[in-house]
Amino acid sequence: MSYQPETIRLAFFVLVLLICAFWESNAPRKHLSQSKSIRWINNLGLVGLNSVLIALLMPIVAISAASWAEAHSFGLMNWLNVSPTWALILSVMLLDGVIYWQHIMFHSIPFLWRLHRMHHADQDIDVTTGARFHPIEILISMWIKIGAVTLIGAPVWAVVTFEIVLNASAMFNHSNARLPLKLDSWLRKLIVTPDMHRVHHSVIERETHSNFGFFLSIWDRLFGTYIAQPYLGHDEMRIGLPMFKRSREQWLDKMLTQPFREK
Repeated sequence: MSYQPETIRLAFFVLVLLICAFWESNAPRKHLSQSKSIRWINNLGLVGLNSVLIALLMPIVAISAASWAEAHSFGLMNWLNVSPTWALILSVMLLDGVIYWQHIMFHSIPFLWRLHRMHHADQDIDVTTGARFHPIEILISMWIKIGAVTLIGAPVWAVVTFEIVLNASAMFNHSNARLPLKLDSWLRKLIVTPDMHRVHHSVIERETHSNFGFFLSIWDRLFGTYIAQPYLGHDEMRIGLPMFKRSREQWLDKMLTQPFREK
């Protein structure tokens, strides 16, 4: 029996979502300030909306770009004739680096920040925050990913692997879950942990614009954007954006209009 890449991605998405949801429910890191049911309904509703829009508006996706590059021997991995194993490893690392710089770009360019700040307007951070992105940001990100996949010449299964890893790590590092401190210290030498990424969702501006990595933690360390711990500590730190603090801002209709409102 053969499986389609999209089916495999969806299966991993649901599996990791359920695992992280169970984990954070049984070992929460922070007390939630908002209604969990309202946030989950609206955050996951946004995921559904984004999926529909991608299906309707995107003529190609990253996997299509990888197939084209492979068929036409286009891209770095094909030009250098890299072995399949190394093509997989290097493609995942390079694509993760692209996502890191894309994240910085969405924080640095005013129009893109207006889109991305909807992600930061979540007043709690949990597994569903990892998939809470404005539809316009999703579409822009898709085109960036398509361009990166084509130039890298990433094989199809490297792209599938990367997208599974990216989705899984986003849900993992946004989870409101407690890791033993020693384990967190060891893991964050290689990958982004929940405590490391939580700093990125602090209301303190310096912390908001730090820890941009999604999967590998090496990029933040390498390029000087790493902050180990929040200034106020994880228990006392506040999450979200001051301009969107009303509970009503967690509803889908409000989230969609946040990029176009100052307050």
